[in-house]
Amino acid sequence: MISADDYVLQLVQTRGLVSPETVNAACETAQTAGVTADNIPTAALDALVAQKKIEWQQITDALAAEFDMETVDLSLVRPARETLDFVGRELAERHVILPLQLHTGELEVAVADPLNTEDLDELARILKTTLTYRLATPDAIRDAIAKHYSEDDAPSGKSALYDSIAAGNSGNLLIDLPTGGEVKAEDAPIIRYVNLLITEAIKRRASDIHLEPLEKRFRVRYRIDGVLHEIENPPKRLQPSIISRLKLMAEVSLAEKRVPQDGRIQVKASGKEIDLRVSVLPTVYGESIVMRILDKEGLRLGLPELGFFSDDQASFQGIVSAADGIFLVTGPTGSGKSTTLYAALNYINKTDRKIITVEDPVEYQMNGINQVQVRREVGMTFAAALRSMLRQAPNIIMIGEIRDLETAEIAVNASLTGHMVFSTLHTNDAPSAVTRLVDIGVKPFLVSASLRGALAQRLVRRICPNCAQPYMPEEKELHSIGITGDEAANASFLKGIGCAKCNSIGYKGRRGIFEMFIVGEELQSMIYGGATLVELRRKCRELGMRSMREDGVRKVAAGVTTIEEVLTATVSIIE
Repeated sequence: MISADDYVLQLVQTRGLVSPETVNAACETAQTAGVTADNIPTAALDALVAQKKIEWQQITDALAAEFDMETVDLSLVRPARETLDFVGRELAERHVILPLQLHTGELEVAVADPLNTEDLDELARILKTTLTYRLATPDAIRDAIAKHYSEDDAPSGKSALYDSIAAGNSGNLLIDLPTGGEVKAEDAPIIRYVNLLITEAIKRRASDIHLEPLEKRFRVRYRIDGVLHEIENPPKRLQPSIISRLKLMAEVSLAEKRVPQDGRIQVKASGKEIDLRVSVLPTVYGESIVMRILDKEGLRLGLPELGFFSDDQASFQGIVSAADGIFLVTGPTGSGKSTTLYAALNYINKTDRKIITVEDPVEYQMNGINQVQVRREVGMTFAAALRSMLRQAPNIIMIGEIRDLETAEIAVNASLTGHMVFSTLHTNDAPSAVTRLVDIGVKPFLVSASLRGALAQRLVRRICPNCAQPYMPEEKELHSIGITGDEAANASFLKGIGCAKCNSIGYKGRRGIFEMFIVGEELQSMIYGGATLVELRRKCRELGMRSMREDGVRKVAAGVTTIEEVLTATVSIIE
């Protein structure tokens, strides 16, 4: 679950109680003092109160307005003895709550933190009753506990259950969302949680949000720079409500829980429009949801931001600017192929060129480009779309992926009739693009005549520039990646030590490592003659092609990434 104090800091800024500059200064002071990233919001909030920049009563009033809750002046309240005994002092102090009134099947309590839903739900299960809430400041609640509970009070029988919580569904603070489009007032906390979940993911630069129902918990993870990080999980019993809210936002059927569904959510965060591609998959313990975050800012990536050094960038620009032919980007799922193709299209997107893409699905919408969505259910396949696209007289065609012979043949014919064709393939290295096309069924002489080049790539995490520190790898590390002593002496090895800007990970962002395969006359002859992959690769190496691992070594020596990242990304590649 997202930090409550982080939410409070955002709230007081939104309501104009504290300026963003003051909050940032408090956070920076906490960071300088060595506070861990997770505890910075709490330390900053305490500092703001201690410095009298804001008062707890103002924070409580802001939370009450935000959650449409009532506040209570505890100096005017005197709870009945049976109400106090129902909870017990130990439980009240542990959860920072004060029982106010006990009705049939319902207990009214004063709380300081309405965002701590897990703790409050646990309290409701312990007491086996439904809770209603009123807000008060933390100090007021602690003073009231000390005032109304005498020192010799023994913990009640209810609080003794703390260490052996009974399962139950009482105390429903947050309820299931409606199946229609209307939202009830009591559903607001779930809505705020989902919105904050998405906002926090975008803030942390996550590419995916994973919500996974397990047997006894509801796991939430962010994928940041290709690595999954688990965050604090919401209570298991809120699983149906959260899933229903997300399905409602994605405009998929709430009633259907037996088959997979796909949807889309559009949000605006920090002035940017963000698309979330939503996949819902039924599992044994409920529906699993994965939301892929598609930030349109990624479309503005220049070629250097992809990770190209100047020599590879020049070769890449030369190929994508060609008048005709086929250029392929290869690699496994998640290796950044689509981002590279979009960056190429952005580079060559001029007013004198007509560009049409056919994609499944259209992930990013680009200005000045005609994009076609594949819809197999109505017969709009890659091949069908390509046939129609050629009648539109484009200069450049981008195909999401070449998957079959029909699509491949149309792409080859388009390239031979004066079109430049971009596409992707799933292969381990760049020369394998040739053998893959031949395996699909394209004749070798057509491959040799149409293929201009192929780019194989992987993604490695980039060392955080804010906390990068020089270091010298051990000899066994250098040996594992093939760096000699002389090469190490001229390298600039760096390592991230972790900071607030990278969430103490040491990495921030990703860069590509590449293998550039350019088809010249010699290679054309070999492809025409049916050369094997081994022969092609040997000739490419003779002509100066660097492997992905060698490109990775260059980036390690330049302080872009680490040895561990390159070894992980290229471990399955046969040199």
